[in-house]
Amino acid sequence: MMKVSDYIVEFLISKDITDVFGYPGGMVTHLMDSFGKYKDKISAHVNYHEQAAAFAACGYAQVSHKPGIAYATSGPGATNLITGIANSYFDSIPCIFISGQVNTYEAKGDLLVRQKGFQETDIVRIVESITKYAIQITSENDIKYELEKAYHICLEGRPGPVLLDIPMNIQRQEIEVSKLRSYDTPSTDLNTDVNRYNVILEELEKAERPCLLVGAGIKNSGLVEEFRKLTLSLGIPVVSSMIAIDVMKEEDPNYYGFIGAYGHRAANFIVAKCDLLISIGSRLDCRQTGVEKEKFAPNAKLIRIDIDKNEITNQIKKDEIQIVDDINAESLSLLTDKISEKFKKDFSSWKLVCNEINLKLKNIDKENTTSIVSALSRYIPDDVIITADVGQNQVWIPQAFEFKGKQKALFSGGHGAMGYSLPAAIGAYYASRKHVFCFNGDGGIQMNIQELQFIAREKLPIKIIIMNNSSLGMIRHFQEMYFESNYIQTIEDDGYSVPQFEKIAYAYDLPYYKIQDPNKIDANVFMNDEPIIIEVVLGNKTYVFPKLSMMRPCQDQDPLLDRNLYKYLMNI
Repeated sequence: MMKVSDYIVEFLISKDITDVFGYPGGMVTHLMDSFGKYKDKISAHVNYHEQAAAFAACGYAQVSHKPGIAYATSGPGATNLITGIANSYFDSIPCIFISGQVNTYEAKGDLLVRQKGFQETDIVRIVESITKYAIQITSENDIKYELEKAYHICLEGRPGPVLLDIPMNIQRQEIEVSKLRSYDTPSTDLNTDVNRYNVILEELEKAERPCLLVGAGIKNSGLVEEFRKLTLSLGIPVVSSMIAIDVMKEEDPNYYGFIGAYGHRAANFIVAKCDLLISIGSRLDCRQTGVEKEKFAPNAKLIRIDIDKNEITNQIKKDEIQIVDDINAESLSLLTDKISEKFKKDFSSWKLVCNEINLKLKNIDKENTTSIVSALSRYIPDDVIITADVGQNQVWIPQAFEFKGKQKALFSGGHGAMGYSLPAAIGAYYASRKHVFCFNGDGGIQMNIQELQFIAREKLPIKIIIMNNSSLGMIRHFQEMYFESNYIQTIEDDGYSVPQFEKIAYAYDLPYYKIQDPNKIDANVFMNDEPIIIEVVLGNKTYVFPKLSMMRPCQDQDPLLDRNLYKYLMNI
């Protein structure tokens, strides 16, 4: 016989999950006790807010490609997980969220009352729209079936979150494991039919100016190295989504940056001028295409490869070629081999055009802030993890950070949740045991600032970099553009303020270092194994450039290029 909570922990251990994240509460005390029994095999880490635990689970999954696990008690503990659950859902991150629930005999059941048990909340109904699967387990005999089902669903197809809501009295029940029912994993056709990709070769034969767009689907699947081999075989220009900025090596001669509203100008021009665009694992949202879809890659045939048939209902072009497929290492390798054998077309003249575009636009948007990010990146070693929060700092990283080949970047993409970076850095560390460089704005850092205590407590090698412009810079810029510079609630003189971060560091017993001049940086700060808060002092008015204004094509970003240069680049 075994207690249900012990079985849950043993199940996670059997799946090679080494670290989980959560916050203590009355309705998860049995689960907490069980984690304690197995602490030599799995570590249950105490965060200081359930939202942070959820983000840490996301970071763990993004790096390890195994499900991230976060747990919380019922009621407010469970509802505090929701932002992280949504982040997991929109960015296709496999996570299993476990919420405690009041005892089944305390639950309201079919009563019309709002609540019967203390801290009783129907978390399953609340999160149904942002999970792949959510259920309350009401019988101890279902625990094996539901755990196996949840684990399968969070990983299969397009990954995402699942939630298991487990009443306290179910957690403490004794079970006879040999008599529990199992989940029968649906059979899948494992035969890789690379012939479905013949259309790519056919269209490449017709094309004169092809381009390859890589999205986060490739890195979520752990296929970065396989994809890089494919690009070498193709030898055509490659651009990426913002979230996939780290898929290609920056020094790769075929890579021209990321596209979209805040993208690199050269990448946007290349997409605007190509006659074939092959998109792999990118959902092509409006931040990438612009609001008016007809202005996106206007002269190109579009081939879209996506795991999710629902995503391509957002049709970009009437004649686009859609391939719904779960690309894996085998299919990418077979496609690479087929291209190496059969495809010999020379696109060198097109590459010369791309190189000229890149040269004409290089450093055209360099301003003080992006220069600082670029300078900082040179001190950050290879084979580390970069996390970015949401706001201007999030965009400065892909725009200006000089990525090295083994570095991995983590973002809160679709959900765009401020407060993501710090706890995600914690999860990323435990998934990799590598150094993490955690970028934040002065606003986002305060969303989960309590996790500094976690980093201090465990002495994690996480460098916390705060880009401090003493304002909510992204919104302040919007107010400048559209509200006649009425900086309501975004600057220190009108409803917003920031603490003295040196005193914050002191309170958490963390080292502190201030950067005011990017030309005067102590490299040793970035090289040791200790956590540290690094405050980068910026001016109050900072900008993200280039930036797309409404109703313009992606290659025509602010600040507007000289019109003669713009016409020249569009016509070469």
